[in-house]
Amino acid sequence: MSDSYIYDAVRTPFGRFGGALAAVRPDDLAATAITGLLGRSPGLDPAGVGEVVWGNANGAGEDNRNVGRMAVLLAGMPTSVPANTVNRLCGSSLDAAMAASRIVETGDAEVVVAGGVESMTRAPWVLPKPSRAFPAGNVTAVSTTLGWRLVNERMPAEWTVSLGEANEQLADRFGISRERQDEFAVRSHRLAAQAWDEGFYADLVVPVDGVDLDRDEGIRPGSTVEKLAGLKPAFRSDGTITAGNASPLNDGASAVLIGSDAAAATIGRDPVARIAGRGAHALDPQDFGYAPVEAANRALHRAGITWSDVEAVELNEAFAVQSLACVDAWLKEGLVDAEVVNTRGGAIAIGHPLGASGGRILGTLAHRLRTDRQRWGVAAICIGVGQALAVVLENVSSDEVPSA
Repeated sequence: MSDSYIYDAVRTPFGRFGGALAAVRPDDLAATAITGLLGRSPGLDPAGVGEVVWGNANGAGEDNRNVGRMAVLLAGMPTSVPANTVNRLCGSSLDAAMAASRIVETGDAEVVVAGGVESMTRAPWVLPKPSRAFPAGNVTAVSTTLGWRLVNERMPAEWTVSLGEANEQLADRFGISRERQDEFAVRSHRLAAQAWDEGFYADLVVPVDGVDLDRDEGIRPGSTVEKLAGLKPAFRSDGTITAGNASPLNDGASAVLIGSDAAAATIGRDPVARIAGRGAHALDPQDFGYAPVEAANRALHRAGITWSDVEAVELNEAFAVQSLACVDAWLKEGLVDAEVVNTRGGAIAIGHPLGASGGRILGTLAHRLRTDRQRWGVAAICIGVGQALAVVLENVSSDEVPSA
C-alpha cells in the first residue's frame, strides 16, 4: 500500500447563522469549495480526479440527494467523476478525508477530493411522515439545525440529553470552571483575529460569488472575560456554558486535495503533508465531548509517534469545556504545551458549520505545519452521539523541518 498525502486545502469564509451566507444554498457552497480547490492546481485535469468524498451532517433540505455529487455537477467537473456523501455528524468532512486517504492508499484512485458543507441557516423544519394517510391529530415541526430530533423512544433518556447539558455534565465531572471556559473562548477570538490580520488565512479561504464576506463572520476581537462573564447560562440556570464559550451555528464549506506520492506529477504541485495515522473512538452518547482523547491517542499509535513529538494540534472547539477536558487529558499523557492547540483560533470564534469543520481543521493543520516549519500535528473532532475522529499529519513540504 502507498502513502496518502494532502496536496492542498481551502474553505469558504464561515458565515453566522442568518448572516452573509444565508442566501447561498449548501450545494452551491460545496461547489464553491471544489472550484476554488481545483482552480489552484491548473495542471490537474478534473477528469483525473478518481473520486469525490463529501461530508454533510443534516442533509434534510437542499443538501439532500447526495450533495457531494450535486457539488461535482455544479462545479462543472466532468460527469464521469463519481461522488458520494458521508454523514458522521460533526466529523463528516474529516471522515471524508480519512476515507479518501484509504482510497489512495489501496490504489483505487491516485487523486481524490474530500470535503464537506453545512448551511445551518438553511436546515429545514421537518414533519414525521405518517404511517397512513390523513392521520387524526396535530403534528409538530422539528428543526434540523442541530442536535437530537425525532428521538426513538427506546433510547435511554441519559443518552439523549441536549449537547449543552452533556457538556455541563462534563464540566461537573472534571471540575472545569466558567472562568476557564470564558478565558479559553477569549483566546480563540484573539488568535483567530490575529491570524486573519497576519495573513495566515489568506491562502486558505476562497470567496463565495456574490457575497461580500472576506473573513469569518463570527470573530469578535474585542471579546474579554469580563464581557463573557455577563452572559447568562444557556442550558442550566446555574450552569457554566453560555453562547460565548460554545461554538455558534454557521454556514460554510471546506475541501481537501488528497493523492498518492506519484500524483504530484498529475496534480502539478508537491504534497504538503503525509496522512500518517487515523483514529476513531466511541463511548456513551452524552460523553461525546471527551471522545477525541482516545481517538487522537489511537491515531498517534498508528503513526508510530507519541504526544511528546506533537508540535501542533487542531481541536474543533464545539464547547470550551470539552476542549479543555481533552487538552488536560493529553497534557497528562505527554503533550508538551497546551499553547500548541489552535494557535490560529478555533471554532468558538471561526465557527462550526457541522459538515465542513473536519476539513477546516485538517487544512489548517497542514498549513500550520508548513508555515511554522513543524513536523508532526494532530487534528481531532468530537461528534454528537458519542464519537470522535483524529488524524496525524507529518509535514513533507519543501521547507526545512526538524529531523526525527
